[in-house]
Amino acid sequence: MTLTRKIQLLVDVPSDQKNEMWEKLYRYQNRCFRAANLIASHLYVQEMIKDFFYLTEEIQYKLADEKKDEMGMFNRSKTGTTARMVFDRFKGEIPTDILGSLNNTIQSTFSKNKTDYWQGTKSLRNYKKDIPLPLPVKCISKMRYDEEIKAFCFNMFAIPVKTYLGKDYTDKRVIMERLLKKEIKLCTSQIQLKDRKIFWLAVFEFEKEEHFLKPEIIAEASLSLEHPIVAKANNVRINIGSKEEFLYRRLSIQASQKRTQESIAYARSGKGAKRKQKALYKTENLESGYVSNRLHLYSRKLIDFCIQQKAGTLILKNQEDKIGIAKENEFVLRNWNYYELQTKIRYKAEKAGIELIIG
Repeated sequence: MTLTRKIQLLVDVPSDQKNEMWEKLYRYQNRCFRAANLIASHLYVQEMIKDFFYLTEEIQYKLADEKKDEMGMFNRSKTGTTARMVFDRFKGEIPTDILGSLNNTIQSTFSKNKTDYWQGTKSLRNYKKDIPLPLPVKCISKMRYDEEIKAFCFNMFAIPVKTYLGKDYTDKRVIMERLLKKEIKLCTSQIQLKDRKIFWLAVFEFEKEEHFLKPEIIAEASLSLEHPIVAKANNVRINIGSKEEFLYRRLSIQASQKRTQESIAYARSGKGAKRKQKALYKTENLESGYVSNRLHLYSRKLIDFCIQQKAGTLILKNQEDKIGIAKENEFVLRNWNYYELQTKIRYKAEKAGIELIIG
């Protein structure tokens, strides 16, 4: 299984060299942005070339290497066509390892959606300027823990960086320690640049948790408005969360944001819109952060309950009906998160080795 953690990184170089490092990272991001759109465009043309031209019956057409298939029309492998195209165009401006990883990711994404492209039910994906940078494992070196600064340090694209975990209430520090001990494996990750901050979307590979579960013991759970999760197993019933706890706090945050928006017109100016909207920026991600935290907690408690009852099978009952009701009720759809909670339950159940059945 793979696990992704978002970890903030700080450039660990003297102050007079930081601008140079940031310039390098933003240049890499720009080249990834351009390369991603070029790769997607070339893949689309390759797949749709029959529709672009009126071919005669004598013309043979196959997206394959001519050396391996007599009907092939490429002078190299299909994957190599787009890889070589971006390598030649951005040679010397960005490491080829980044472009190679980007090419594989976009080819995989395109393959999943090409049927929709061909049927006209989906448009070709457009990659934006803030695209995350692929970070292959070979681009990471000198991973270590520095006792003096109490941080994990390593080189990324030959740029020295260190982790900033802050008040880590999650398992990030434990995971990094296990990585250094080689108990888990690091996979190709991503680097996200946002507001002059660097976030490492680290992907770790690890074995599934081992619990003495019995497949014949079935736990049943349902998602509702009164209680986020109601679960039952072995004649034991629990309610996880409550409407007052989850919904009241969420509506309180929304009301606070609305009051702040209404008061912006009367705020003291001085530096334009940025000065007036300063209070609003502070609450920008408050609601989404609260919701994500609660849903993680609810799903974790459900899986812990299943492990405690040794239930190897978990059934989520009547979820299609619940989601249908939520879509009809604008209030429920806006303030409840059935699908997101269901996604978190699925992931944690797989990690614990519990079979999930959605009814």
